[in-house]
Amino acid sequence: MPHQAIRFRAGCFALVLSLCALPSQAMDNAASSATDSAMAQAASPYAIAEYRRLLHEYQDAHGAFEEKAGAYWNAIVEKRRGRNAKRREHLAITLDDYVLTQPPVYAGPKRPVNPEPETPEARPPRQHKAIPVVGDLLQAASEYFQWSPHKPTSEIEFKRAYARVASAAGLTREQAVRVYSFETGGTGNYDVQAGIEHGGKRAISTAMGYNQLLTTNSVELLAEQGSEFIRDLTQRAAALSGPPRQAMDRKIAVLKKMVAFARSVPDDWSAHEKLADTPQGWALHAMVLDIDVGPLLQTHKLLTSVIFARTKGFSRPLSAAELEMMNLTGDGTGLDMVTMPQAMREQVPTSNFFQRGGYERNPVAIRHNTVAKLLAITDSRMDSNSNLPGAKELAASF
Repeated sequence: MPHQAIRFRAGCFALVLSLCALPSQAMDNAASSATDSAMAQAASPYAIAEYRRLLHEYQDAHGAFEEKAGAYWNAIVEKRRGRNAKRREHLAITLDDYVLTQPPVYAGPKRPVNPEPETPEARPPRQHKAIPVVGDLLQAASEYFQWSPHKPTSEIEFKRAYARVASAAGLTREQAVRVYSFETGGTGNYDVQAGIEHGGKRAISTAMGYNQLLTTNSVELLAEQGSEFIRDLTQRAAALSGPPRQAMDRKIAVLKKMVAFARSVPDDWSAHEKLADTPQGWALHAMVLDIDVGPLLQTHKLLTSVIFARTKGFSRPLSAAELEMMNLTGDGTGLDMVTMPQAMREQVPTSNFFQRGGYERNPVAIRHNTVAKLLAITDSRMDSNSNLPGAKELAASF
């Protein structure tokens, strides 16, 4: 993407001009005054000694906590490996295959504030990586594939297209509507992005659409299901003529290029994730916004979980909450929860299904800290959000 020019806000620019206009003596006086102020605020020897004492207490307490937490999360990893090995051998999973205690919580003193001024080197500025939003996706699609998605004329048009595809694929109305209700809060549009909804101003991830697909999801689905998508669009094209046929043929040609790009790396999540974190990967994610391909991506995000469960011998239909667990945590991890008997769900902590960093950033999993509680709160939110306008509109589209 082209570099953007750096702009000053008007107030900041005026401040820069005023400083440049100061005579040298005034600048010297200003610098001297700043130095005097800093010296006046210098910490006393007592404050410094007290800080060092408190810092030592904090480091001791936090070090002990980290040792305990490290052992806990290592046990989580080992238990997960053990469960995977047992499943490969078709052996039964029991309570002993999970960590049954909750993660340790730090309860020691807070890190004290240093009374001495710190140099800029002591606290390097954080590097914030920009998260692509709709405008970035569209620009990337135009730049790398000379294409832009065919957007719906209205929200209901996209919902109806999604409902047709989902129904034909075998998803139930309950599954589609309740997952939508949970993922978007029951009001999200086809282009809703995580963080930019319900008054939010800043994207917190690339998750987009009714089922909140990440850029990596789009790359993976195009790599794995791309041939099916191309076949579906080719069949639709056969029934068209004139400009609509030409537009569909153009879309199919672009889709073929995108599928080839998605397949240019090994078929695994980490490789797809690296590809998705490029402008070309953003271009693939723009397909979520297309009236023809978007519903296919949204549907297959859920359908792959249903098929995965079926291939693993899970014969009964997944409830919407169970399907959401697979949608949120990945098929393998989600199925681990889904196949668990209710008695075990009551006892097994949710921490067994997360990496440490992901768990500590997930207040829902922390508050609802067993499998049973997590499924219950998911169902509860689906119940309430299903009564909101967007969810009702989607339900009526089936």
